[in-house]
Amino acid sequence: MQLNKAQLRRLLLEKRRALPPNVWRQKSDILCDRLSALSIFREAKTILAYLSFRQEPDLAPLFTSDRRWGFPRCLGKSLQWHSWMPGESLEVGTYGILEPLVDSPTISSEEVDLILVPAVGCDRQRYRLGYGGGFYDRMLTCPQWNSKPTIGIVFDFAYLPQLPVDPWDRQLSYICTDSEQCSQHLPL
Repeated sequence: MQLNKAQLRRLLLEKRRALPPNVWRQKSDILCDRLSALSIFREAKTILAYLSFRQEPDLAPLFTSDRRWGFPRCLGKSLQWHSWMPGESLEVGTYGILEPLVDSPTISSEEVDLILVPAVGCDRQRYRLGYGGGFYDRMLTCPQWNSKPTIGIVFDFAYLPQLPVDPWDRQLSYICTDSEQCSQHLPL
């Protein structure tokens, strides 16, 4: 029996929540090491990322001052990207996710070299299963964003052979996991 998106989302989120803190930290650290080894990451000067929520892979070890970081603020049904530097304050946003302060500088698409995309799951065709709000699918459909390189970030258990796909779903450029075969997933 094929699971639908809601069922898959529930299953993968339960599995992620069940990770013991030490395993979550270890998997996150391995994923950060794999990301930092990628030339597309090393060469990027301005990177859009996310702040870990609900035991998403934690990318915080990558957030150093040698590059410019952008994090989203949810505004209605869209994302607005704000600049953030290590040590700057964050606030809890609409969905309980940490966000840069409202008066922090915004980042335009022209400034962005790479987007690290959070996901509940991804598949070998580079499709992403998100939380169901459509924020990233809407953004990545816009002409100013759809040519930017994207890397879907998931733990290896959430990297599936195939996800159900809707017409509005957008393929990502790459997928990176904490598995031993991560380099084989890049690029497809």
